[in-house]
Amino acid sequence: MGSAATKAQVPLTEGPIGKTLFFFAMPVLLGNIMQSLNGSINSIWVGKFLGESALAATSNTNNIMFFLLSTIFGIGMASSILVAQNVGAQDLKQAKKVVGTSATFFLILSLLITALGIIFSSDIMRFMQTPDSVLPLATIYANIMFLGIPFTYAYSFIMTILRGSGDSKTPFYFLIICVILDIILNPILIFGFGPIPNMGIAGSALSTVIAQFITLICLVVFLYKKQYFLRITKAEFHLLKLDLPIVRALVFKGIPMGLQMIVVSSSGLALISLINSYGAEATAAYGAAAQLSNYVLMPAMAIGAAVSSMAAQNIGANKWDRVHKTTMTGIFFNFSLTGFLVIIIHLFNREALSLFLPSDSHAITIGMEINNITLWGFILFGITFVLSGVMRSAGSVTAPLVITFTALWVIRTPAAYILGNMYGIDAIWWSFPIGFITAVILSLLYYRFGNWKKAKMM
Repeated sequence: MGSAATKAQVPLTEGPIGKTLFFFAMPVLLGNIMQSLNGSINSIWVGKFLGESALAATSNTNNIMFFLLSTIFGIGMASSILVAQNVGAQDLKQAKKVVGTSATFFLILSLLITALGIIFSSDIMRFMQTPDSVLPLATIYANIMFLGIPFTYAYSFIMTILRGSGDSKTPFYFLIICVILDIILNPILIFGFGPIPNMGIAGSALSTVIAQFITLICLVVFLYKKQYFLRITKAEFHLLKLDLPIVRALVFKGIPMGLQMIVVSSSGLALISLINSYGAEATAAYGAAAQLSNYVLMPAMAIGAAVSSMAAQNIGANKWDRVHKTTMTGIFFNFSLTGFLVIIIHLFNREALSLFLPSDSHAITIGMEINNITLWGFILFGITFVLSGVMRSAGSVTAPLVITFTALWVIRTPAAYILGNMYGIDAIWWSFPIGFITAVILSLLYYRFGNWKKAKMM
């Protein structure tokens, strides 16, 4: 019975690799695009109607949240890979143990991060040299977002487990619900409606938290009514206890993956701290350009996530020939999709930036220069997402961390400060392609010559 139920959930180990990867990745990609679109619409409301200082506040806050939440992001990735490997091996009992243990562990960590975020958010923003005009708005926005972290990450955790088990469609359907709710609530809470007061930037943060909370409740109800095969039933509540071998795997594999995200986010904090020193216009321009680069990264992130789930299931099923073919197919898809988006944004550079910034703002000129220099590098950087996803799916988590640290902290961040000090703000943006090229070269070398295939999750 259990074997048959599991078998029905393993489409990633069978069928044509290109077709299987494409149809698994598309809902992930569309979901990521919708999330970015939602963030962009929120930024349009904030930037157009609340001003550049408010937009700069959200940019600073989002970087802080990314930094603090990275500590639990790796736990989610580790649990997803463990689930995928066990589903691929058709070991339903162990997969459920992973879900139960990681859910409890994940909740504890998210509550801890919420407390730390609320206590230290303003201190971190001061450390980032956030302009005085931006600091009060950023503090209000951050505190509300941190209060919603347990709901946000419970929601994200369930989505990750679903994808690890081979289901990318259900997360997409519920992302649609979340995005629609956020889009509807944003202007209502920002400007007020009827008995609802005008909340300004606080309303933008609150709309996101409420939308994710409602979606989380709907998703949990749906999965239990559908009798999702990895749900924890009343008779299985004992699985919510912390299983020490699984906890060890989550910690020793999850922490390096979380640290990789911290390396990325802390590098971003170092850059935005440098950019803040050039004034609110530069910060707003970087925030608007970052909104567009999020779209450019969407295909690579989606393909990387899809490749990771697909590779993990095939590793669990001991189908290594499919693992390598999945990698090559993922790289091809990345070049095609990411390259297409880069061309589109280059063709409509000013018009795209004008969505987030006043049309007469000098920040648009700065943003156009950022895009002209950085966007093409994201095509190459997408290869790193694919290769890292495959290597992590086997349990090799240290090498991707070292590669990311080298590319961003040893190469990109020092280059940004050196170039900025020597040649001014326009030279800072060249640090992006320099760092991306470094990451691609190191990732390709380790994939070809490294011993990542011998790694184990447990």
